[in-house]
Order: sequence, then structure tokens, then C-alpha cells
Amino acid sequence: MPVETHALLSASSSHRWLHCPMLPRLEAEIPSKNTVYTQEGTCAHELSEIKLMYKSGKIKKREFNKKLKDFKASAAFYDEEMEEMTELYTDIVMEHFNAYEKASMELEKRVDFSDWVPNGFGTSDVVILADNTLEIIDLKYGKGVPVSAKLNPQMSLYALGAYAAYDLLYSFDKIKMTIVQPRLDSVSSVEIFVDELLYWADNYVLPRASQAEIGIGDWDLNEEVLKWSPVAAKLVPWAQKNWEIIDRYDFEEPVYLSDEALKEILDRASEIKKWVESVEAYALKQALDGKEVPGYKLVEGRSNRVITDKTKAIDILHDNGFDDEIYKPKELLAMGALEKLIGKSTFAELLAEVIEKPQGKPVLVQESDKRPALNSLEQAIKDFEGE
Repeated sequence: MPVETHALLSASSSHRWLHCPMLPRLEAEIPSKNTVYTQEGTCAHELSEIKLMYKSGKIKKREFNKKLKDFKASAAFYDEEMEEMTELYTDIVMEHFNAYEKASMELEKRVDFSDWVPNGFGTSDVVILADNTLEIIDLKYGKGVPVSAKLNPQMSLYALGAYAAYDLLYSFDKIKMTIVQPRLDSVSSVEIFVDELLYWADNYVLPRASQAEIGIGDWDLNEEVLKWSPVAAKLVPWAQKNWEIIDRYDFEEPVYLSDEALKEILDRASEIKKWVESVEAYALKQALDGKEVPGYKLVEGRSNRVITDKTKAIDILHDNGFDDEIYKPKELLAMGALEKLIGKSTFAELLAEVIEKPQGKPVLVQESDKRPALNSLEQAIKDFEGE
């Protein structure tokens, strides 16, 4: 699994800092979190490496069995799906490897692209070295959206690092980059000439990386930057961009907006909504982390009652004389309809043991809200994370 936690200008965040060199120094102040998704991904990479070591002949069957046994004994996220998906992924890797007449394979190869990016390094899952072609392959285990290898800056930086490591030993003409997402049944490959990669590195990466290292440059806040940057909600340039259109029509005469003004607002509505939602999510996270949001407090969010055991509820109602009228076609009526049919007090009396009103998720509201503030920060965080 790529390990880049200590790289300011990491390959995995290059889609942001190449567009907006101002970001890395700001994002460095936000500690990264090891989520269940990253842990699951790490687990899948570890299993894939063990399988590829065996399939490529780097280890024998006996050692493979031992490594696999040790892995399964300690892997918290291993399951049948991971077994199947890593088998699919490693078969694809071997298919690519065997397509070359003569080649060698490196696994979990640390690559250094610091000739272009200050202190730039990363880990490439698979590096295939052939006579005239260098191929890198990356496993993405998530179930989000398909990722293309074409113009992919993370893969291109890995390719640069691999090229720099092996250029003296091989005469590469072409670079091939492949991304495999087995859970999405997606394989994306692109092939470019070495000269194209080096031109991109010298003329595009190098100047932007130099700016990003010291935190200067233009604010190019494209959709990818705003979607993935942990500091996006706090950025004044994004706020200014969205506030311009709101402020422009404040106290403007005549009273009604023109058709052109309505069109302009509608054109920007989606972006403005994203900005507001991002600010709200950031403020909630700040509050959950124990930081004060002036004028706001954490309270328990609203929740709905649920019948925890529908079969038992049906049996209870049947025993008390309620039969076909309690059903939708093949389904128990909704709780509100049941309560109206049976009567509120009878409903509460008969089904008390199978009715539950879960605790609401923490929400950030103005201090004037009538709900009591949450006293336990630890409990609020647990509720927020679904523990």
C-alpha cells in the first residue's frame, strides 16, 4: 500500500497541489486520519502482494502458505469478497506481466521523484520492467467511482520515480500506466512515450512543485480541489467566489431580479450549495473535535422510532385480535398508520418492547435552539461515527 504520510507533496494529493500550489502548506496543519476504508485498502494490498509473490515465482508454495496463514490470522478486514477481488486483481497483473516477451516485476516499490518534486516519494504497487517499456500498475480497492489512468498525476509521478530508478539499466521508449479497480470491474490503461512524460515533468510539475513547497502561486480552485481538500471549507477565495453573486443583488433596484440575474444565480446554485454544505460539515467536525464554533452548540439530532422486531410485533398484534388490517400488501403498516389504527395508548402498551427511538446524530444549531446542549463530547463523537 502506498505510504506517503510524511510527504508534503505526495503523489496521492498531486491532483490538488498541481492545480493549487497554495494548498499543501495549509493542509499539512490538518492531521490525516486512518479510516476503515484506508485500513481495508491496506489489507487488500497486503494480500495482493503475497499472492503476486507466489504467482510471479518470488516465493515457493510452502512460504506462500505460511504468509497467507499469518495474514488471515491477523487481518481484521479479510473476507470472501477480498479473497475474490484480490484474485481477480493479481490475475490481471500476471496477464499484463506475461504479455511481455521478457520482463521482471517489482512489488511495493518505493519510488523517488524528488528530481521534480521536493522530497517527492511514494510506493508503486507493481513495476514491470521490459526491454523497451516500463509499466506501473496500481490497485484501488474502493467502491467509489472508476478512475482513469489517462492524465492521472499520481500514476505519472509514480512512473517518473520508477523511470528515474531504472533508466540506467534499461532503454525505455514507452511508459504504460494501469489502474485496476476489481470491485468496480474497471481496468484503465494508458501508454505514452518517455519524452512526453519528461516534458510534463520538466515544464508542468517542476515549477508548480517549487511553488507548492513554499506555499505560493495562483488559487485555481477546480472541482477536484474543492471536493477533496480538507481545508476547502475555510478558504477565503472560495467564499469570495460564491459571495460575489449573493452580494451583487443585495439592495439592488429594481425590486425584482431580471431574467438574466436569475439565470446567473441558477448557473451558480450548485456550486454555492456545495460551498455551504462544505462549511457546515467543517463546522460540525470542529465542534465534534471539541473546538468552539461561536454562536453554535452540539445537540442531539432528531430521530424516528423504529420497530426492532417486526415478526414479534406481528405476533403480539395477532394475539390481541388485530389481523389483516395491520398489513400493507405483504408488509406491516408504517408505524404512524399502525398507531392510528390501533390507538395511541394501546399501540404504546402492546408494542413497547419492540419499539425503539434511537439517539439522534449530533447536529450543530444556533444557541437559541430549545434543545439541550450535549454534555459529553466523547459520546457525541461516538454517535457521529456510528459506534
